[in-house]
Amino acid sequence: MMRAFIAALLIFNSFAATSCAEDNKSEPTGVKPGTGTGTGDYELVWSDEFNYSGLPDNKKWSYDTGGNASGWGNNEAQHYTADRLKNAEVKNGFLHITAVKEDFEEKKYTSARLITKGKGDWLYGKIEVRAKLPDGRGMWPAIWMLPTDWIYGGWPASGEIDIMENVGYDPYVIVGSAHTESYNHVKGTHKSGTINIADCYTEFHNYIVEWEAKEYRVYVDDKLYFTFKNENTGYKAWPFDKRFHLLLNVAVGGNWGGAQGIDDSIFPRTMTVDYVRVYQRK
Repeated sequence: MMRAFIAALLIFNSFAATSCAEDNKSEPTGVKPGTGTGTGDYELVWSDEFNYSGLPDNKKWSYDTGGNASGWGNNEAQHYTADRLKNAEVKNGFLHITAVKEDFEEKKYTSARLITKGKGDWLYGKIEVRAKLPDGRGMWPAIWMLPTDWIYGGWPASGEIDIMENVGYDPYVIVGSAHTESYNHVKGTHKSGTINIADCYTEFHNYIVEWEAKEYRVYVDDKLYFTFKNENTGYKAWPFDKRFHLLLNVAVGGNWGGAQGIDDSIFPRTMTVDYVRVYQRK
């Protein structure tokens, strides 16, 4: 009897450990990660749960493509492709954005940069992306937002919201930032916050922005680590009163991501996305 009990206990524990190791998708609840009033604050207005296979849903996602003469303004080393499973594929309930070392259109690497522009554009709300990041020197994954209409002019005048950036040579450090005409990295005035997430490469975490008229707040899971406030001094400091769209990408190298070189032995490298959910206040 004791052996049977122990055997049953071992089987149960093994099953429980396996279940805990898997990433189980939860239903959208709209619960605020901060100190808000809870489920009554938000309602789900847009999402992709990636419960299908093949290319990303073209009703929700488009691509920025090419190598861009200036490497997308950052001297990045990759060529972004479109409709190519090698670089962007949905399978087993997840979106996989993969950087590959290969010669392609005068670049040495390929990757993907997915955008919701024209298919998901929002003014204010909560954007939540559950993802596991790629590690390695030269990697530069990002979850971020750009203006859809560029009302105040080209970058950085119309703004940029960085929900998550990480560079491989600075492991486990997650960065959230704001870029505006008054505050941007070209001038050395940009504002940002950082948080260390020791298992960001091996476990999924929720990367979140809560964006309101008075400020936006950036979280990893329920940990607030950056707040950018509206100073009420005009668009040069706060251009975040127009609609924005979401971008998901894995860059290779660049002024920041490649500051300590690129380790060619690591490829391919993938950012795995469990879901994307967008909420707005009721």
